[in-house]
Amino acid sequence: MARSRAKDYDDKRLSMLHRSAELFAASGYVGTSMNTIADACGVSKALLYHYYPDKEAILFDILSSHLETLVAAVRKASAQAGDPVERFRTIVATLLELYRHADAEHQVQIASLRLLPKDKQQPLLASERILVGIMSDALAAAVPAAKQKRVLKPLTMSVFGMLNWHYMWFREGGPMTRAEYADFVAQLVLAGAADAAAARPRSKVKPAGRSRQAELL
Repeated sequence: MARSRAKDYDDKRLSMLHRSAELFAASGYVGTSMNTIADACGVSKALLYHYYPDKEAILFDILSSHLETLVAAVRKASAQAGDPVERFRTIVATLLELYRHADAEHQVQIASLRLLPKDKQQPLLASERILVGIMSDALAAAVPAAKQKRVLKPLTMSVFGMLNWHYMWFREGGPMTRAEYADFVAQLVLAGAADAAAARPRSKVKPAGRSRQAELL
């Protein structure tokens, strides 16, 4: 009986998180209240508070659960892949597939992570750094000409840009399937990265500051 109740608790919690993510993505974290979340989830406000003490805790759990899922899946994909090129292709395909039913969570990650207190941002940023590190290592192995940091860093973030912002335009049933787009991104990088790296001149200008993307590498 105890295990059955625990499963129901987790199922309800995950359902609340997903619905909350949809609300945050549609109306913004600031523009969404606990009352709105409770109504959308079909639960009383008292029951919602039984799961989460406040909206901040909901946001943190959305992002923590989402990033833990991404890290676990990408680590597994990276470990099981064969040669370096296949490893890179597998990581790209895995990430894009994981985004299939997590557009809301992904939008919240991009837009709202910075709204959390610094101490709660740190473990989430650490998970992001793990993802970036896995992708960066895969790119360095698949495209040896891009191993230099001055090339590898922008190349890595460019790949994430193509994947992370696909929800802005990608639609199921469109000109490409999800798997075809994953292959398109991988082929685009593999076909052009070496030439782009060779053509890039060395820059002597130091960046003025560190963005969130810079901190990930």
